[in-house]
Amino acid sequence: MLPWRCCSPSWRSPRRRVTREPGSFDVNLRAVIQVSQIVARGLIARGAPGSIVNVSSQASQRALTNHSVYCEQAPAVPCPSPPTPQPEQPAQAPHRLSLLTGSTKGALDMLTKVMALELGPHQIRVNALNPTVVMTPMGQANWSDPQKAKTMLDRIPLGKFAEVENVVDTILFLLSDRSSMTTGSTVPVDGGFLAT
Repeated sequence: MLPWRCCSPSWRSPRRRVTREPGSFDVNLRAVIQVSQIVARGLIARGAPGSIVNVSSQASQRALTNHSVYCEQAPAVPCPSPPTPQPEQPAQAPHRLSLLTGSTKGALDMLTKVMALELGPHQIRVNALNPTVVMTPMGQANWSDPQKAKTMLDRIPLGKFAEVENVVDTILFLLSDRSSMTTGSTVPVDGGFLAT
């Protein structure tokens, strides 16, 4: 068995209770660990080289104002303020809070480096992609307000958000033999955001 294991959080934040309900931790870390273990076991059993690409975020490397907590389902309008939960009762959907996105994506970046270290001797490369806002339906819904978008776009030297194709092309490169010496890396697809 590969050494990666994770457990559900049970700590409390100073302002909000973090529950064991599915959220950012499950999507950004637990799922990656579980799928990566299955893929790595299969590649190792066959003696085959391979490549794993994790999708992280620019939020893993830079603290972003108003991005610490997000709603589980992206609404077309900003997330409403959740009602104050009663003692010992987590907030209920649709205002259920998920874990901190930046922290789970930061953990994903480090997981990527550890996986690269452990799987490298088996010729399995592991990298992460760190995009800015991507113009998926969720990205369009959350960044359609020109004033909100301007605050982020002003920090991106290329002055635009990423398109899905930008992310897909980078993933395909990282999966290909053209990146055969790249492992343990976090690759920004951010128009220069992390350079500022």
